Amino acid sequence: MLPLLRRAWAAAVASSSSSSSSCSPQRGSRQCSLGACCSYRLRDALHPLWQSPLAIPGGTRQSPINIQWRDSVYDPFLKPLKIAYDPTTCLHIWNNGYSFLVEFDDSTDRSIIVGGPLKNQYRLKQFHFHWGAINDWGSEHTVDCKFYPAELHLVHWNAVEYPSFEEAVMEGNGLAVIGVFLKLGARHKGLQTLVDALPAVRHKDTVIEFDDFDPSCLIPSCPDYWTYAGSLTTPPLTESVTWIIKKKPIEVDEDQLEAFRTLLFTSDGEEERRMVDNFRPLQPLMNRTVRSSFRPQLGP
Repeated sequence: MLPLLRRAWAAAVASSSSSSSSCSPQRGSRQCSLGACCSYRLRDALHPLWQSPLAIPGGTRQSPINIQWRDSVYDPFLKPLKIAYDPTTCLHIWNNGYSFLVEFDDSTDRSIIVGGPLKNQYRLKQFHFHWGAINDWGSEHTVDCKFYPAELHLVHWNAVEYPSFEEAVMEGNGLAVIGVFLKLGARHKGLQTLVDALPAVRHKDTVIEFDDFDPSCLIPSCPDYWTYAGSLTTPPLTESVTWIIKKKPIEVDEDQLEAFRTLLFTSDGEEERRMVDNFRPLQPLMNRTVRSSFRPQLGP
């Protein structure tokens, strides 16, 4: 049986396919409801994933959010985040029709994170990216209303308190996601290994073996991060995520970003629709506090 998130993806896309003629997000003139500082142009026609009942949040800790650098609260009790990934736990790359997921064997504690804002160690389940049609946008989170061209999410679950990923997804402290911004710059050697494999998963629902990859090469060495209580940014949108957003981005080059944009929302044999703008709009912060492991006044 497919895991919970795979079932959610399948249900969301299936339930909306009859009501949407295009998977490709479009940009319209509608303005962000979060205020003038976030007045980027929202999409009028979203991916079918967002046109199903699964996309209705109705919660108080939804993600992504805009991080206001100066408004974040320095917490001296936040610990350094420790990362220990075993490359042999890397299994597959899967195009799920919204992004591509690199999946890991999470049956043991061979690939984990510990420390930071976390009380327990968390096992790595998968990582994926969100990106834009052009380099002006693409990240899900923003910093002082600034978009990055793409954002990496490494998804972990609390195997100390919960027996399975499916159960952890439903609990407030069930997941921990590391977010890493990607900015345009020099070619990233570690990412290139992944980019070289993408043509084999160009179409939706394609899966290939992908082993011996250590995703820690995609995480910046700078220890500084923000953290807040949030949600998954894709259905089922459960409010189960402790977000750890790294302050420093990693550099990737134009060709590597363009490789992401060669992927398709559609299956083989269907009309081709480019996989771009696969990010969720910003959500209200409401009464949440964004904590930082560094003093905000030391920022730019």
